[in-house]
Amino acid sequence: MSNFFISTAYAQTAGGGGGGMSSIMSFLPFVGVFAIMYFLLIRPQQQRQKQLRNELKALRRGDRIVTAGGIVGVVQKSREDTNEVEVEIAPNVRVMVLRDTITTVLTSTVKPANDAAKS
Repeated sequence: MSNFFISTAYAQTAGGGGGGMSSIMSFLPFVGVFAIMYFLLIRPQQQRQKQLRNELKALRRGDRIVTAGGIVGVVQKSREDTNEVEVEIAPNVRVMVLRDTITTVLTSTVKPANDAAKS
């Protein structure tokens, strides 16, 4: 009865000369899956983060933004030496927002007064 629960293991001898090549071939699908994951998920995310970083550096008055909390507002004051941006979220309602909480920079709706084109 004790042999009922214990199965007999049979040893299998390794093939002659192709042992090294078969181990590489068995590892190849893992490399393929990682390559697919890199090009479909990791690389596009890194490019989006780089683009957002560049947009946050170029943030100026009049740009519409969306914060991580879902608040949409218009930038009123932005300085590069500080991490805070003054955003108008409603008429005459201004709040200070950290640059790190800005998730999207929408297109500029109003041309800032100090950026007027010279004729």
